[in-house]
Amino acid sequence: MTNIRSFHGFAPEISHLAYVDPSAQVIGHVQIGDDTSIWPCSVMRGDVHAIRIGCRTNIQDGALLHVTHDAQFTLGGFALTIGNDVTIGHGAALHGCSVQEASLIGMRATILDGTLVKRHSIIGAGAVVTQGKVVGEGELWLGNPARYVRMVTTQEIEQIYYTARQYVVLGANYRSEIAPVRPKLSHEFDRRALRV
Repeated sequence: MTNIRSFHGFAPEISHLAYVDPSAQVIGHVQIGDDTSIWPCSVMRGDVHAIRIGCRTNIQDGALLHVTHDAQFTLGGFALTIGNDVTIGHGAALHGCSVQEASLIGMRATILDGTLVKRHSIIGAGAVVTQGKVVGEGELWLGNPARYVRMVTTQEIEQIYYTARQYVVLGANYRSEIAPVRPKLSHEFDRRALRV
C-alpha cells in the first residue's frame, strides 16, 4: 500500500516541487503546492472534505490534518485550508480550519472546526483554539483554551518567512536524495552487537 492514495475517486494533487516523506500519509482530496514539505509520520486525510495546502509551507513531523463532513450538525462540513509560507509544528492537530499565509502553528497546538487564523499570526505550542474562533491578523494566542495575548512583532513575522525559506531548501535536499538505502554496519558495531 502506498503512502499517497486516492479515496472515493479523489486523488491527491501534489506539485512535483513538493517533498512528501515516505512515512507521511496523504489520502484523498488533498492539494499540495510548490515547494511545500510534508515531514515524517504526518497525516493529511482528505476523505470527507478537501484539504488545500499552499506553497512553501511545511507540515512537520507527526502533524495531523483532517476535515469534517457535511451533516445535520455541521451543514456544509469544514474543509481545511493552509496558505503559503505557513509552518505547522511537530505534532500539531488541525481539523476543518483555515490558516492564512505566513502564520506559525506551534508544536502540539490544536485548531478546531470553523476556526480562522489570519495572516502573520502565531498559535503557541500546546495551545487549543476552540471551534469557530477568529484569530486576528498578526495576533499571538496562547493557552488552553487559547486566548489573545499580544500582537506579533515584525521580527517574529520575519522569522516565520525565514523558517519557510529554510524548509524549502531542506525539502529540496530531501527530494534529491530519495533512494533506497541499505544500512551499513561498521566492523566495530558488528563486534559489539555479537557481545550483547
